[in-house]
Amino acid sequence: MKRRQFTALTLAAAGALGGPAVLAQDNTFKIGLILPMTGPQATTGRQIEAAARLYMAQHGDTVAGKKVQLIVKDDTSLPDVTRRIAQELVVNDKVHVLAGFGITPSAMAVGPIATQSKTPMVVMAAATSSITEASPYIVRTSFTLPQASVALADWAPKNGLKRVVTLVSDYGPGLDAEKFFRERLMLNGGQVPESLRVPMRNPDFAPFLQKVRDIKPDALFVFVPSGAGAAVMKQFLERGMDKAGIKLIGTGDVTDDDQLNDMGDGALGVVTSHHYSANHPSALNKKFTTEFAKANKGMRPNFMAAGGYDGMRVIYEAAKASKGQGGDALLAGMKGQIFESPRGPMFIDAQTRDVVQNIYLRKVEKKDGQLWNVEFDVIKDVKDPGKTR
Repeated sequence: MKRRQFTALTLAAAGALGGPAVLAQDNTFKIGLILPMTGPQATTGRQIEAAARLYMAQHGDTVAGKKVQLIVKDDTSLPDVTRRIAQELVVNDKVHVLAGFGITPSAMAVGPIATQSKTPMVVMAAATSSITEASPYIVRTSFTLPQASVALADWAPKNGLKRVVTLVSDYGPGLDAEKFFRERLMLNGGQVPESLRVPMRNPDFAPFLQKVRDIKPDALFVFVPSGAGAAVMKQFLERGMDKAGIKLIGTGDVTDDDQLNDMGDGALGVVTSHHYSANHPSALNKKFTTEFAKANKGMRPNFMAAGGYDGMRVIYEAAKASKGQGGDALLAGMKGQIFESPRGPMFIDAQTRDVVQNIYLRKVEKKDGQLWNVEFDVIKDVKDPGKTR
């Protein structure tokens, strides 16, 4: 009881201290970037921080006449830690905006803090459909799993993949991916003989993949968090599932641009659906990938970097519109933004505060000695199917 009272008092203080009138007196514009910089999702944190710093290097560290201060905090992907850090950033640092959020549970944990303190919260990574419903102050610049999954479920049966087993990580995004892929595939006349869920902690894909091999489907549809795709690919090939005629398909997390070259030629031909590829053929993306690599010792940006880069764009433009104020004025400046991203055209739906964007079908190909997710089809202006029911 005492702990609940303390939390309520802390949040009340956050509301008092985080108001636009107090923030406006400070000549800095503070962004609290909460990311998993260590632990199993560390690649997510590394990519998003690098993208945020690149945006600042390209567009300057002042906005609306204020000095931009980026405060990066490591939450190690533990929701209790994320919540504590968010409270400290709002109460002690008086940030104008919270951003980052590598996984769904962490984003959900901060929703109540954003609401009570009226602090806009830009989700740059987490992809469960329902996240934006956790607070009216949440805006998303990443993607949702239903967006990516439905596109692949339309493509698969048209290309001879009608019996498909699903294999997902057992948490919010995975359940979204499973549900929306399964429903759409069956609507298109396909079959899902088995739906397998892998525990998030200490995942061992081997027994699940053996079960898939025994079922002998046309394809295996996979969703795993960013950073885990290489392990799935390695075990899929070790078990000879490709030689057994089972195709590997999935959302773009499986052939993550950051890890793709380490997967080897066994990844060639894998088809995925996603909102960003480092190989996206636009002038803006070529500039983005070139400058990102130059600033980060040759690192290739992935979809997490795209979410971080575009999140900073949304924050900067909203800060200009609000003249450096926080709270509701800053939130209003985020809603309805339409712009060209390295991923292609996108906008923030003013009603749902969620991202609307193109979803691309891609195949892994080798070009100039490197592996790339090469886009071969596009579904334009995809809203989150989880919110259109």
